[in-house]
Amino acid sequence: MDRTSLTALARDELDRARTAPAQRSARTVSGGSGHLLRQTAIALLSGASLSEHRNPGEATVQVLLGRVRMTAGDDAGEAAEGELLAVPDAVHALEALEDSVVLLTVAEHEQVLAEG
Repeated sequence: MDRTSLTALARDELDRARTAPAQRSARTVSGGSGHLLRQTAIALLSGASLSEHRNPGEATVQVLLGRVRMTAGDDAGEAAEGELLAVPDAVHALEALEDSVVLLTVAEHEQVLAEG
């Protein structure tokens, strides 16, 4: 059974983001290409963002550290450490309101995998 410390992972990714030109870092925690479920730790320094994009399936964002804002059109929501946001099935963006690390969990649609 694999076990991952999300606390240690969050610290490591935040350290990597601090030295990255884009002020962000990401690492797949489990799953990935060819799997229905994927979990990715994403670190964003304050003010850094993931620009508008669509998600390939059902997804959630769990805030491990910091505070983030997700926008989808005119709709926006904020979440802080320990909170979970459901990612809308629409074009959306994510911005760090302070140095933050989130755990993105995506359950890809089987059609996406087949087209892969």
